[in-house]
Amino acid sequence: MLLLCLLVCLHTNGQCAVRQRVIDTALTQVGVREATGKNDGAQVEKYLRVVGLGKGYAWCAAFISWVYKVNRITTFKTAWAPAWFTKNARAANETPQPGDVFGLWIKNRIGHVGLVYKWGPKYVVTIEGNTNEAGSREGDGVYVKRRLTKQIYKTANWIGN
Repeated sequence: MLLLCLLVCLHTNGQCAVRQRVIDTALTQVGVREATGKNDGAQVEKYLRVVGLGKGYAWCAAFISWVYKVNRITTFKTAWAPAWFTKNARAANETPQPGDVFGLWIKNRIGHVGLVYKWGPKYVVTIEGNTNEAGSREGDGVYVKRRLTKQIYKTANWIGN
């Protein structure tokens, strides 16, 4: 029994460490801005290359793909926001963990994604690419945002429990 408890603790701490690395990596990108406001710039194009695209494409999901790749988290690589919720999706009323993907419902589908940083009963703090101060899905950079929890449509756990 002691061995089982030890293994559970090691596994849990390992997942916590991975989640912390994901958040730390994403936070290093806060302040990245597009060069001309047209989904471009050296770092933005680096995110897009991870998903096989060049400059000019929406990149909120590519940002997540890049963060996960840097942290060796196995996922598919996509710039299409709804694709993050084909697996491991859950209703937003279940408490997500740091590093989980969140989706916003925009125009009849999930239209913007980002990473959960801190989840609270009323607000969620997020790290998002291709947004702005106003929280647009067609923004100009990587920001830490504070959104109402009720704005979050779904979350997905790609890291594990």
